[in-house]
Amino acid sequence: MTASTNRKHGGHVSETAPASDQFVQSLARGLSVIRAFDADHVQMTLSEVSRRTGLSRATARRFLLTLEELGYVRTDGRHFELTALVLALGYSYLSGQTLPQLAQPLLEDLSRRISESTSASILDGPDIVYVARIHTRRLMRVGIAVGTRFPAYATSMGRVLLAGLPDAALEEYLGTVRLEPFTERTVTDPAVLRAEVLRIREAGWAVVDQELESGLRSVAVPVRGPGGEVIAAINTSMQATLGAGESSLEEAVAGVLPALKEASEKITAALAARG
Repeated sequence: MTASTNRKHGGHVSETAPASDQFVQSLARGLSVIRAFDADHVQMTLSEVSRRTGLSRATARRFLLTLEELGYVRTDGRHFELTALVLALGYSYLSGQTLPQLAQPLLEDLSRRISESTSASILDGPDIVYVARIHTRRLMRVGIAVGTRFPAYATSMGRVLLAGLPDAALEEYLGTVRLEPFTERTVTDPAVLRAEVLRIREAGWAVVDQELESGLRSVAVPVRGPGGEVIAAINTSMQATLGAGESSLEEAVAGVLPALKEASEKITAALAARG
């Protein structure tokens, strides 16, 4: 992982400054305050913001009051929360992307058909970033929303996206990524991960069984651009029975894979139609 990668696992959100005289630390700290808020931390006290960002109370307070003055944060005097104005920060990026708008209704339809949560993501460096999300029930301890990031190697969508990389880019990724375990099932051997990614490239789908979080299973397929390149991935996540055998995993995949592939084909066709 890169030194400046933002992480939410473990309840701590921070930015590590790269060794550059062009780096504006105050901007990074202000952004870390904004990103400290998520689905599990909609409202926070000053102490909670300080703890999640690693900033001192005095520093966190200055940033929060500045963000309040600018309209990005509101407070009742004790608790702070983001306002809808923060959406404007990502609007320039999202407004130029057709994928989230096109995927959302198709993911909603998919979610209704299979009665499970569905998502779409893109690859950003070593991570996946969620660009669309249909939530049916809470499966993970960490809340997932648009903008949530996870390491690609430990997720089904991430492995689909890695499978879509050119060989040189894949080898570069495998040579630099730190494969840290999230559970006892997480693949942490680069050779094993390479073999699985190549299998996914051939098969056209991925399944990750309790590697990101115990009890969580997910299946993903690629979304392709007009030229056939993998530009995104969609998945569904479901509860896994701890200790389940291989047959139950195969049944779970068989139960959702046809619908996932159909949704992917519809998104791909919609993207092509939009040019």
